[in-house]
Amino acid sequence: MKVELVTNLKRQATNILAELHSSKEPVLITEHGKPSAYLVDVEDYELMQRRLALLDGLSRGERAALEGRTYGQDEAKEKMRKWLR
Repeated sequence: MKVELVTNLKRQATNILAELHSSKEPVLITEHGKPSAYLVDVEDYELMQRRLALLDGLSRGERAALEGRTYGQDEAKEKMRKWLR
């Protein structure tokens, strides 16, 4: 992963962005020698957000199953029928 100082980002934003788009490699931005932010390509960020949403849905489903908040097939069909009207 590439690391850039925040001052370099300020001075060379166009070049850093061009390299980011071509390499698709995230850039760690540092301030005063400490990590401050990640710079990532828009497509990669959107993919990460979709993956997180999917994982969140799976986690909620697993939690519901563990807590017994589930429906049998007939009950689920009836609820879906009402929902799809």
